[in-house]
Amino acid sequence: MKNRLGKIFVLIFCFLVIFGVGFWVGKVQVVCKVCPPEKVDFSLLWEAWDKLQEKFVSPEKLDTQKMIYGAISGMVKSLDDPHTVFFSPEDTKKFMEDVSGRFEGIGAEIGERKGQIQIIAPLEGTPAQKAGLRAGDKIIKINDTLAADLSVDEAVDLIRGPKGTEVILSIFREDWSSPKEIKIKRAIIEVPSIKWELKDSDIAYIKLFQFSQNADADFQNAAIEIIRSPAKKIILDLRNNPGGYLEISKEIGGWFLEKNQTVVIEDFRKSGDKKYYNAEGNSKLLTYPMVVLINKGSASASEILAAALRDNRGVKLIGETSYGKGSVQELEKLRGGSTIKITVAKWLTPKGNLIDGVGLEPDIKVEMTDKDYDEDKDPQLDKALEMIKEIK
Repeated sequence: MKNRLGKIFVLIFCFLVIFGVGFWVGKVQVVCKVCPPEKVDFSLLWEAWDKLQEKFVSPEKLDTQKMIYGAISGMVKSLDDPHTVFFSPEDTKKFMEDVSGRFEGIGAEIGERKGQIQIIAPLEGTPAQKAGLRAGDKIIKINDTLAADLSVDEAVDLIRGPKGTEVILSIFREDWSSPKEIKIKRAIIEVPSIKWELKDSDIAYIKLFQFSQNADADFQNAAIEIIRSPAKKIILDLRNNPGGYLEISKEIGGWFLEKNQTVVIEDFRKSGDKKYYNAEGNSKLLTYPMVVLINKGSASASEILAAALRDNRGVKLIGETSYGKGSVQELEKLRGGSTIKITVAKWLTPKGNLIDGVGLEPDIKVEMTDKDYDEDKDPQLDKALEMIKEIK
């Protein structure tokens, strides 16, 4: 009997040992998926956390989730890259609204250049454009808050708001002697992706507003209409186009380029690898002579398309130096609905030129003056029409 009980005890003991080892191994495997390198010491973070919990004067403000989000945001900001951003679930929702082309606010793409919050591009037909905001305008204050103390996301949060409400922006422009206050009423912003019209009977003037989720399908519809029209030449207007999806830029480029011509090169500097994005479209607009319009508000995917057309086809760029956003971001999903947008590479033009922070220099430089805007004149488009007529 004792011998039998002993065997049972041994079996139970062995089972517990095996279970314990398996549990420990499983735990280690799960945890180590997100474990930092062993040399990273997080004791300072937890020490600061404990001190806040112990001594902060308003314990009701100690929101654990917000503190975690704040810690992650601080870690991301330390990289000093305005395009690498942490999004809470609420911010993720706003970001997805942005790329879908519908949200509430004033309708301006906001960015950072040399530590200064500024307008990248006012979007077509929005309160921002109607109020006279322009690409390159520096935002000094948002209502009573100094923009110098804000990140891009914090600035966007203050500028956005329910339709019908107002926001006051203190704006400084290069040729102004002092900032001016501009009051703007917010609205529901629905940004179109494209419009086109026939000019001088045989010139298709295509205005591409952004590379949103719908831009590829919208461009396809427009392209079919252009092919069936009397159009023989094309002016592609990428002014104030803040960009969007790189993949959409590649797809639209496929209409203008030969199959397998390079649209853009991703340069993964950390690994030294390069990834080539080649045109895969039908090339049905390849034979159309064309010119491209760019300005300070042409950024990211619009710069990619403009550079691809110039490098591959020798298409002339007209207007002003583009914004110079030459980095590639990937959106990674995190637990709880949060996301993190990470700069993973720089992009190069098909000829291997890096333009991040520099921009594309136009072949024909034509600037817009205050008088041009006030009198609704467009010397850049006038120059494009003049040039395209000379191309046989």
